[in-house]
Amino acid sequence: MSDSPTQKALNKAMMEAVEFVHSEGWDASPTLFALVPTSLLIDHIETLDGEEKAPLTLVVQDNLPDSILPGSEELAEYVSRIAWPREVAGVVLAQEIKFKDASTPEESPRPARLISGVLRDEEVDLTLLQIRPTEEELEAAGPFAEDEISLRGGPDVAPGIIAALRYGLEQDPEEMV
Repeated sequence: MSDSPTQKALNKAMMEAVEFVHSEGWDASPTLFALVPTSLLIDHIETLDGEEKAPLTLVVQDNLPDSILPGSEELAEYVSRIAWPREVAGVVLAQEIKFKDASTPEESPRPARLISGVLRDEEVDLTLLQIRPTEEELEAAGPFAEDEISLRGGPDVAPGIIAALRYGLEQDPEEMV
């Protein structure tokens, strides 16, 4: 993963998406965000004096059908069919999945969040994984354990989702009408 300004912008937007879905709680439907340059929205965004503006702003897309299950082929097909306007600089998809750690083959799959994001016109993407803590882990960690966010990530974590998100960004919305 490079450390270019666009990678930093995606990293910041991804952390905001993680915090957003974490605040919504577990057992949630998939959440799709458009990443819009903050400079396009500046008149509509209130910021505190002296607060540094993020280069990208998350815009939650409320139109995902409730019938689409997280981790399904249907979800990947749905997000790849969305043709985003040129003003959308990128896309982030957060969904709950079952995760099986290859390093612990005896363990059952665990609930987790998969948060994947891509930027338009860049070969920049990022996927993060947040494993849902068990009741025992929460109890052992103390009273504020649910507030902690532990993430894993790396290259090629969810290539199918990344490809679907990128494909949607490559489509011309005017040709799809």
